[in-house]
Amino acid sequence: MNSEDFPTEEEQFEAYKKVALKLPNKKIIIRTLDIGGDKDLKYMTLPKEENPFLGYRAIRIFLDNTDLFKVQLRAILAASKYGKLAIMLPMVSSIEELREAKKIINEVKEELKAKKIEFNENIEIGIMIEIPSAALMAEELAKECDFFSIGTNDLVQYTIAVERGNEKVANLYTHFHPAIIRLIKYVIDSAHKNQILCGMCGEAAGDKLFIPLLIGLGLDEFSMNSSKILQSRKLISELDFKKCKELANEVLKLPSTEEVKRKLNETYFT
Repeated sequence: MNSEDFPTEEEQFEAYKKVALKLPNKKIIIRTLDIGGDKDLKYMTLPKEENPFLGYRAIRIFLDNTDLFKVQLRAILAASKYGKLAIMLPMVSSIEELREAKKIINEVKEELKAKKIEFNENIEIGIMIEIPSAALMAEELAKECDFFSIGTNDLVQYTIAVERGNEKVANLYTHFHPAIIRLIKYVIDSAHKNQILCGMCGEAAGDKLFIPLLIGLGLDEFSMNSSKILQSRKLISELDFKKCKELANEVLKLPSTEEVKRKLNETYFT
């Protein structure tokens, strides 16, 4: 996003390779180009839209510009020789989009084989769950990918129909809404039913009031702003899993955001 033009395949390859070599034996998830909505590139002109959050963004851009998609995929796959890289697809709304993306990934694999370029044939492919349709289809999607990452920022926005940058309705934007919690629970359960990992990225994953609930719901992995990592690790290390599960079961029965927050504040047991 700080570049003056699209990073070339070689530039991307070198960046991914550098990270892979710096973190041996650590899984490194690379999200494919995720622009649109509130994220713009100065070197790519996107169409003006009345509601860009519901428009031409993320995976939709790449599936419409497969040559651009393949540049990043070739770079990731070529760098996968040097470490445990994984591919994450953002803004997936249907199983058709996942299958189309996987088809393109397989095409790139064949191209690399033809050029005798080594890569990890079994590279993991995961998706962001940030659209209600994907959350509700989580059980089916889990059968066709290797991991989930729940993107709470957009999931909240789309589920409650609240634009997160709109000050007029900012008071309605909250991950403590019972509908959000129930969707998170369903996504985690669907992942585990199909033996795949479920992580979360977004502000909710670093919220100290929300973390005990997420532990109780069974979340496997937390992704957050680096400034919150140490305090979150400390908090998680002090939690009792059994108590967190009991808390989650109680919270899932609550009908209002206010009651959810009250319960979490009352049961903050660290």
